[in-house]
Amino acid sequence: MAERSTAAVDVTKDSGEKSLTAKADKVTADGAKAKNKADAHKDTERAENKDAAPEAQSPELHSGHKLARRYRLEECVTRLDGFSSWRAVDEKLRRAVGVHLLPADHPRARPVLAAARSAALLGDPRFVQVLDAVEENDLVYVVHEWLPDATELTALLAARPLEPHDAYQLVSQVSQAMTAAHREGLAHLRLHPGSVLRTESGQYRIRGLAVMAALRGITSEDPQRTDTEAIGALLYAALTQRWPYENDAHGLSGLPKGVGLIAPDQVRAGIHRGLSELTMRALVNDGATASRQEQPCTTPEELAKAVAAMPRIRPPEPSFATPPSYQRTTYQQGAYGQPPRAGQPAARPAPTPPPPPPPLQGRTGKTLKWAVSALLIAALGLGSWQLADTLLKKEHDKDNPPSSQSEHNNTDKKPVVKPLPISGATEFSPLTGPTGKNPQNAVDGDPGTAWITGQFLGYPKFGNYSTREDGSGIVVDLGSVKNVSDVHVDMYRPGQTSEILAADPSTSSSPSTLSGFPQRVSKSEKAGSSLDVTLKKPVRTRYLLIHVTELPPDGTGSGNQTGYRGGIAEIKVKGS
Repeated sequence: MAERSTAAVDVTKDSGEKSLTAKADKVTADGAKAKNKADAHKDTERAENKDAAPEAQSPELHSGHKLARRYRLEECVTRLDGFSSWRAVDEKLRRAVGVHLLPADHPRARPVLAAARSAALLGDPRFVQVLDAVEENDLVYVVHEWLPDATELTALLAARPLEPHDAYQLVSQVSQAMTAAHREGLAHLRLHPGSVLRTESGQYRIRGLAVMAALRGITSEDPQRTDTEAIGALLYAALTQRWPYENDAHGLSGLPKGVGLIAPDQVRAGIHRGLSELTMRALVNDGATASRQEQPCTTPEELAKAVAAMPRIRPPEPSFATPPSYQRTTYQQGAYGQPPRAGQPAARPAPTPPPPPPPLQGRTGKTLKWAVSALLIAALGLGSWQLADTLLKKEHDKDNPPSSQSEHNNTDKKPVVKPLPISGATEFSPLTGPTGKNPQNAVDGDPGTAWITGQFLGYPKFGNYSTREDGSGIVVDLGSVKNVSDVHVDMYRPGQTSEILAADPSTSSSPSTLSGFPQRVSKSEKAGSSLDVTLKKPVRTRYLLIHVTELPPDGTGSGNQTGYRGGIAEIKVKGS
């Protein structure tokens, strides 16, 4: 069931409150306007229900059916309004995938196809990737990633609210991802706990970008504000384990009726104050915010900047169990050194040892005593001589060790250095969205592919934009804490000013700011075609940052302005 929850498309109708700015693509016949936010949510839900196309029937497919002789359907996880969603297997690449299916004559088939193809072009790893979008044999189907190791935010919140550090990472990663999406003209409009996944490494992934809204026929006059309010609702739920509207939704209880939208720190004690105020700024609340001195955040980019301006929230310190106290064991006490409990029999007394045999009598006995004594004296003398001889040999070996033995001992003390596997790579872009695409190209083992930045005009420091003052680069995840002793980086183009930094070994998730990489692996310098670092003393870390601060000219430009572009072709790490 845990695996199934990570792939099912959120297309059910019991998803609870909608954002005030999101609406169905059609309206009710009377055209009446809602008087408040709660009425607007109800009108939206009625409009969506009316939009269901009863004429379009879900294709009659079954487990084992193949699409394009490649995608084998395994299990239907959703069937609604003429379309269905399946867990499937890509037999060509031998991996699990998810598939959305609907008839080609479905009224939403064209919008779904267009939304899926647009989302596929984004290529941002923070979103569940669309792998294929096809119209074939009177069917339209969309193939997307399947993440069996990820957990829905809905399941996480069913157990307990998130810790402040986890909630901070949630709003930071989701707001940055949606900033990048809106910059490319893409909106989600259906962000809620069921559309956000957390991987085992602590990264948050968003599924259904543009596609969920197209499946439901949802549009918005102000998509940026709609998605920003949705991120605020996610943060509210993460902090309070409550849904910020009156109706229950996504397995969470709503707020008491009639009290309106109250700040998270008034719902539950001990909530981080900065995150509580940030939540209210994102939810807008018809213009009111948690702090009158702070302006509302009406776009994901404004929200991402507000998160970056907050003091960093550190992860909680690991807790260690207190070892049990040492207990003595004696014959006088009960079992395992404890006095016997009431109602239990006392420990049995130790048996009395038998008396020693009587001494030998007579001449034979005296002779035997002298013989035994002589043997003991001889054995002691021989043993002493052998012990002295052994000690003298060891002292001689210590003063004159053989060369082969010394080399062998020195070799044993050195750790074995070998290539370290890289479990993932993400783009470092702390103040805004990504500068390039496909960071996985930097760790795919092929120097012919690369992560490449966009072009910046006029200045090598990423165009001197304030949102790029921290540069960019690639964050490498080694999967667990390792001893890093050697880093080799093939640069996409020589002349990039770069450095290598490392996160603290106690860091449990990939840092999103420069302060999260306090260990310096190499100094900042202009690199050639490659950047090689060999350390005398290994650095313990899980996350490495290949940090690019200045770009080289790319030989093009616009008018009198020179164009600058950089990138990373391949990263290799060695250690133990």
